[in-house]
Amino acid sequence: MSTLQDDLREHHERALIIDFGSQVTQLIARRLRESGVYCEVHPYNKVDAAFLDTYDPRAIVLSGGPSSVASAKSPRADAHVFDFGVPVLGICYGQQTMCVQLGGEVEAGHDGEFGRADIEIVGDSPLFAGIGGTHATQRVWMSHGDRVTKQPDGFEIIAKSEGAPLAATADEARRFYGVQFHPEVVHTPMGADMLRNFTHKIAGMKGDWTMKAFREEAIAKVRQQVGDGKVICGLSGGVDSSVVAVLLHEAIGDQLTCVYVDTGMMRKGESDQVISLFSKHYNMNLIHVDAGDEFLGLLEGVDDPERKRKIIGGTFIDIFEREAKKVGGAKFLAQGTLYPDVIESVSFDGGPSVTIKSHHNVGGLPERMDMELVEPLRELFKDEVRALGQELGLHKDFVERHPFPGPGLAIRCPGVITGEKLDALRDADEIYLEEIRKAGLYNEIWQAFAVILPVKTVGVMGDGRTYDHVLALRAVTSTDGMTADYYPFKHDFLGRTATRIINEVRGVNRVVYDVTSKPPGTIEWE
Repeated sequence: MSTLQDDLREHHERALIIDFGSQVTQLIARRLRESGVYCEVHPYNKVDAAFLDTYDPRAIVLSGGPSSVASAKSPRADAHVFDFGVPVLGICYGQQTMCVQLGGEVEAGHDGEFGRADIEIVGDSPLFAGIGGTHATQRVWMSHGDRVTKQPDGFEIIAKSEGAPLAATADEARRFYGVQFHPEVVHTPMGADMLRNFTHKIAGMKGDWTMKAFREEAIAKVRQQVGDGKVICGLSGGVDSSVVAVLLHEAIGDQLTCVYVDTGMMRKGESDQVISLFSKHYNMNLIHVDAGDEFLGLLEGVDDPERKRKIIGGTFIDIFEREAKKVGGAKFLAQGTLYPDVIESVSFDGGPSVTIKSHHNVGGLPERMDMELVEPLRELFKDEVRALGQELGLHKDFVERHPFPGPGLAIRCPGVITGEKLDALRDADEIYLEEIRKAGLYNEIWQAFAVILPVKTVGVMGDGRTYDHVLALRAVTSTDGMTADYYPFKHDFLGRTATRIINEVRGVNRVVYDVTSKPPGTIEWE
């Protein structure tokens, strides 16, 4: 049986992104998808002549990467990439390896460019169509130490910068292009237009990738995979699992049973909202397990964040498995796996990665349960999941909700967790988000939440001494969660919110605001 990925490749024009290990490779794919181009990311060492023939891309992008082309062991694109007859765009390291492989030269040790820079367009090229004529300048984002010093035969300079005389080069006859800067990041304001010029004007792609088309194809594929079998879906109330549930319900109706395990770590009123939406509005088969006391009992006295995650994850799996067996006869397990999860599961060079903390989402179900996986979102990025949710009729306010971690409020309660602290955290979090919405700031912020600290301070309330908890407020802006900056609230907003929390939330007498970016911090506190 063909996979959904096979069907997408068959029904859509496609671009190929060859990954050399850049931390922002996923952003290239997101920019291409935003312009209606279906694309996939594959490690450089998995792309050979046979793969190219099977995948049959209309355009190829070579990503950036951390290596130096000057190193003898640095990665290279397969030579067939340049013989395949389609346009190729090399970005940063991608430009450098393309130039070296085609006969140019790259030298290390020059003064690098890191951060914002200005390029001057010095050649007429369709890559810059509608962006600026000759001698126009554009702001871009640079991040390189090496640079191209000699072009291959057939290439011409089309843009330069102070630190990179060959900031953009082109062989128009073969439709090969190289840019030293990163058009995929938001810090290159016209970068999305450059990428669209590459796929639409240079490669002639129509941009036929839409959520309406994906919805129809995904539903057909689920029906083909499942047949008349039963499917179990773990419903967390988050965007991913909710979109999976609605999509599957549309595809197979009562063959789907959702299991909602209420860990007691949810936000205020959240469980009631989930039950009302899915059980009453969508009329789904929904099993609701109120397990808050069980989770809280197992977490009693535990203050290590990794132990908290493991306890919550393991207990969730035990309860889910127990409830799934009660359904009887279910052969399929639905999961909200997304495309970034797929990409990150295959390191571009097979090397190990450092674990900062266990993944927010609860894992382990596939290993424990002898069931076939149904993963209808595994080709989508998060923003595409939100768009699909709206296509399926989920309310905009629901699909645009800020991310919420699998362990819930447990990781926003550093130290020992108690019911009293969770209640205070729920109340404070509700006030904080209410004030953000009233100020019209909710959609400007990637994620906002409160954290109750394992610290008490002295206060004075009503002429009496208090000794209560400190509450931290956190709000960040981001495009993908990989990097983030704190949101610059005005002081009157922070003052008004802090006053409400202290006046209305029992057990809190001091409020602080977290101004740490990621890196060096993480978005969540645990």
